[in-house]
Order: sequence, then structure tokens, then C-alpha cells
Amino acid sequence: MRQWKGTGVALVTPFKIDKSIDFEALIKLVEFQIDNGIDYLVVLGTTAESVALTDLEKDQVIDCVVKTNKKRLPLVLGIGGNNTGLVCQELQTRDLSDFSAVLSVSPFYNKPTQQGIYKHFEAVSKASPLPVILYNVPGRTASNMGAELIVKLAEDFKNIVAVKEASGDLVQGMEILRSAPDDFDVISGDDMTALSLVLAGGSGVISVIGEGMPAEFSQLINFGLESNVEKAFSLQFKLMPIIEMIFEEGNPAGIKSLLSHLNIAGLATRLPLLEASLDLNERIGEFLEDFNS
Repeated sequence: MRQWKGTGVALVTPFKIDKSIDFEALIKLVEFQIDNGIDYLVVLGTTAESVALTDLEKDQVIDCVVKTNKKRLPLVLGIGGNNTGLVCQELQTRDLSDFSAVLSVSPFYNKPTQQGIYKHFEAVSKASPLPVILYNVPGRTASNMGAELIVKLAEDFKNIVAVKEASGDLVQGMEILRSAPDDFDVISGDDMTALSLVLAGGSGVISVIGEGMPAEFSQLINFGLESNVEKAFSLQFKLMPIIEMIFEEGNPAGIKSLLSHLNIAGLATRLPLLEASLDLNERIGEFLEDFNS
């Protein structure tokens, strides 16, 4: 049975002009997802600029999302890193009672071997009181979790229940689908190729564009899950330009630009990330205006 079916979104952390957290915008953002058909929310993932938040701010973000959500949607919490001991310590000490799973990124910067990644997630599995969703994003971590490794982790540890596969490599995604246990969810982490992975048998997506266009992108994924190929690709082709634009200057600068045009949150990011350029911001606004006309 697929638990992580459909569209999840990786929430941004909205900031005010002074770079403090904009909790009013975060509340508005969560409500926007719930009102527009999103299936679950991911808190403190990459898109949240979690590495630029203090421990106190992370606690405040969690508290705000949990109180706003009011148990309406399942919540997934990002707990990962390149210090295995610290990741395990957080898993064992943080209150996870409001969450259904943790999303744990493959160790970055260290560039471990496949066996090193296996041992890292063996420790994570043993430490976690919740189901674990692996997060493979080689564009950020500088090391790919190969299909063979992901399948072995799925087979060896019962609480490793899914992977967010963000390599953008459809062949790798299909190899995981071909070889992994039937109850292991393969979730796309790449908006542009999500539909293709779903049509191949994937469970859905953890999306960035879905945060700014939740009704449209969740409908796209649902068309895919229903094997309604014609309608799915028709909508995909309409959304392709905005998917390209929101990643043009990095994530989450682009999606924050889109959210600003929707009057949900501001443009501000924290260094070393910059907010979207004037040119990109204008083009995103023009796309949205044309799309809704």
C-alpha cells in the first residue's frame, strides 16, 4: 500500500525584509496548500533554507506549521546532514509526535562511498522512531545514491519506506521501481520529470512548483496516477516554462518570487542565497498573468 501517494510540497521559510521569519506568511502558505489539494507537507527541507536557520528558529517553524495544520494533512520533517551522530541524536531527542515520517538527505560535502551512505542510513534507521524517506539529490550532495544502494536499504530496513528521487535520471528511477519491494514508495523530487516517473509507477512527488501552483500541479500528478496521459502532458507542457524559471537562479529564490506575485510571501532569502533578480521576477509575474488570463 502506498502511503506517500500524490503531491507533497517542500515548504519555504518566508522572511521579512529584515530577514526575520514571517510567521503570518507561513500560516497563509500552509492554508494555501491545504485549500488547493496538496496531500502532505514537508517541513524544514532544502527549500526551507533550513541550513540558514538557528535551532530556535527551526523549533518556531515546526510549532507554527503544526498549529496551523491542525492535523489536516500528514507532515514530514526534514532531519538529515553529513554528521551521522548529530542526525541520530536529533532523531532520538526531538519531539516527533506530530509527524508521520522524516525526510533524510544523503550526506553532503563529505562525498562518502556507497557503503558509507549505506552505513549512515543504517544508523539513521536504527535511531528513527518514525518511517524514513531517503532523499537522493546529487546536484546538492555531490554524491549519487545508486539504484542498487536504495533497493538494498529498502530491503534491509523495514522503516525505510520511500525515496525522494531527485537525480532527474529517469533510468535510475525506473531501475528503483523495477527492483524495490512493492510497498516501497518512489517519490519524484524533480518537478520537470515527476510526471514521467509517476507514469512509470512512481507514487507521486515532493514538489517545489506545487507550492506556488498547488491546484494545477496536484491535478497534473493525479492525472498521471490515473494514467490519463493526454490530459497530464497537456498540463505539463503549460507548466514547463514556470518550472524552468523557478529554478533558473536557484531554489528557493524562484518559488519565493512566484509566491510574492500571489501575495502569500515575500522575496527575501538569507545569504548566501539571493532573492530573484528583477528580470526573473518580472518574467515569473508575466507567466502567472498569462496563465490565469
